[in-house]
Amino acid sequence: MPTVEFAPALTRHVACPKQEVQAESLGAALQAAFRAAPGLRGYVLDEQGAVRKHVAVFLNGDMLPRDTALARALGPGDRVLVIQALTGG
Repeated sequence: MPTVEFAPALTRHVACPKQEVQAESLGAALQAAFRAAPGLRGYVLDEQGAVRKHVAVFLNGDMLPRDTALARALGPGDRVLVIQALTGG
């Protein structure tokens, strides 16, 4: 099963340990993780259900484009990491 983990910058707001989830897409994996910690949804997804501008999602160490991340297919050993992205200059 894929694993989903949220970085400490997010879990300081809503506790959510690393989870193994049954899901075939990244979007389904996040929805499964949100069932354990519903308050995280608003930090990760916007009002339209898309990945927020200041959130980055990694799959097996590779950052995914926000606009296509949720549709990405997952395999049994995949590792998803969700972090707050840094911006500014």
